[in-house]
Formats: sequence, C-alpha cells, structure tokens
Amino acid sequence: MVGPNQQQSLPWLVQPLSQALATARSHALLVQGPAGVGQFDLALLLAQAWLCEQHPASEQRSRPACGHCASCLLFQSHTHPDFQLLLPDALRESLGWAQEAETGRDGIDGGSKASKTKPSREIKIDAVRAMLNFTQVTSARGRAKVVVVYPAEALNHVAANALLKTLEEPGGLLRFVLASNSPEGLLPTIRSRCQPLPLGLPARQPSLQWLSECGVIGPEVLLMAAGGRPQEARDWFEAGLRANAWQQLPQRLARGEAAALVDWPLPRAIDALQRLCHDLLRRSHGAAPTYFAAESLPTPSLAAPLHGWDAALRRAARHAEHPLNAGLLMESLFAQGRQALLEATTRRG
Repeated sequence: MVGPNQQQSLPWLVQPLSQALATARSHALLVQGPAGVGQFDLALLLAQAWLCEQHPASEQRSRPACGHCASCLLFQSHTHPDFQLLLPDALRESLGWAQEAETGRDGIDGGSKASKTKPSREIKIDAVRAMLNFTQVTSARGRAKVVVVYPAEALNHVAANALLKTLEEPGGLLRFVLASNSPEGLLPTIRSRCQPLPLGLPARQPSLQWLSECGVIGPEVLLMAAGGRPQEARDWFEAGLRANAWQQLPQRLARGEAAALVDWPLPRAIDALQRLCHDLLRRSHGAAPTYFAAESLPTPSLAAPLHGWDAALRRAARHAEHPLNAGLLMESLFAQGRQALLEATTRRG
C-alpha cells in the first residue's frame, strides 16, 4: 500500500521515480524488471504524482506527490475517483487492496460467487471492461485519470486485446502504468505502445538498511538468498525463513534431510532447491554462487549429474501448485539432489 512516505520506505525508488516523471513522454509507461524490487510501488507513486493537486497542472509531470493534499489523501485511502487498479484477486490481500475486491471497487465483483471460488491469478476481461467504462467518464477532479495494471503479464488473452484498443486511442487525460516481471509475456502490440521504464536490482547497502528497518534478522544472508531482491527477502523472512536455515540447506541436502523444507509451501521449497542447484552448477564451472555463501557450498567436480537434477526440479515446478502428494515429491527431489551431489563431488572426468 502506498503512503506519503513510501519513497522513504523504499529508498531505491527515489531516483527512478524522479527520472520517470522527468522523462515520461507517452500516455503509457511499462515498468519492467525483476520481481521483488518495488515495481508495484513505483507504479503507484507515479499514479499518485500525476493525480497530486499540490502543484500546478503544468508541473505535475515532473514532481513527486506531496502526500497531504486532498487528492493524495483520497489516493492513500483507495477512494480516488480518477484512479483504477487492475490486479488479480489472488494478489489483492497481500498488496493491501483486499477491501476493494470485497466492496466491488476497481471493477471487481465482490459478491458471494467470488468468495466461494479460489482467487484468480489472472486479470480477466470483466475487470478490463469496468476499466473501459471508467475511462469514458469525465475526470472527477479535473486532473489526470490513471490506470495501473500489475502484473501486466497476468492479463489473459481476451483482456489484453481489450486493453490494447484503449492504449491505441486513449483519452486526453488518460494515463497508464503497466508493471511487469515478465514483459516478454505481454502482447508485442501492447509493449510497442508503452514507454519502457527499466527497474533493476537496487544497490546492496540501501537494501540491507531497509531490511534491517523491517526487522529482518540476518539481512545479508536473506538478501543473497533472494538474488538481491529486498522485497522478496522480507517476504521470505515474514513467511518463516531464517538465515541459519538457509545457510544449512546445502549440508542438509548432502545428508538427505528432506525434513529441512517440510514446512515450506511446495512452490517455495522447489524454488529454494532450484537456487541451490543453480549455485552448485556455478561452482562446478568455477563461478561464484548467486544465492548461497561460497563457504556453505561443496565444490562439485562434475556438472552432468546436477543438470539431471535441475531438469527434475523444472518439471516439478510446473506442477507445484497441484501436486499429487507434496511430501513424497519433496522426498523424491531431495533424494535425487543428494544422489546428484554425491556423483558430482566424487566422480572425476
């Protein structure tokens, strides 16, 4: 959820926000880059800046939001009449927008039918149609009308085509911010109508400072575990991951202790094993690891056995949301990993 001090809570967004406001030439921006670095937050900061009423309309393109004018207060309370958010139902609670789904705001049906089904991970055509109705109404406060779409790759095919028509012929006051972790998953015609705004990994020091302020213990280890993505490191910590458990994972794999990940959701457990396999492969080729400290890893002499385990992990990841038996699958993946590690560290080419 965005607030007047959101820039301070994610300090690495200050410069990208200023640059985006100063260089935006298109009615649609595409914030793109890795997950876990603040794409959604930056999209909201841009929307709030365009709607802020503290500065003259001629300056609203280049200044951040003030955080205390009437428009900013409406935005922070999720009640701004000139703002609409397209977001999968499955992400609303974790991102602080669950109430909008319950009340039917933002084009979401909050009725009993929705409550009885599993929240969708897609942005569906009904939400886009509601957004189209929103775009055809005159701006309530006389400034911009802003639509944020996150993650943009969650648009299903029909919804993406419906959005494309509006991107091609937007109204004079209408602006879009699309944010995507996988821009290659968007229609090429959508990408071509948006001005790209890359958002890369933030610098290590501000990330560590922010994690410490969030109460994360062992931020150095967890930031590395998350591949330099501070929001992901925070989420993992809040879900129960501790630095010592991450550091011990390679040794526990070598001992075949599948119980090391028994309490983890299966998709996250497979992701952790994929990161471990990735680093073991890097070590086998003499490269530095990405997710684990070098001293916590063995040094495999062969890569081939690890490639076999990597293939098994990738197959498992495709069905991680609906496993037949999560416990047996994790035991199998651990056993395969232990055997691959044993072969990779004892055989010589």
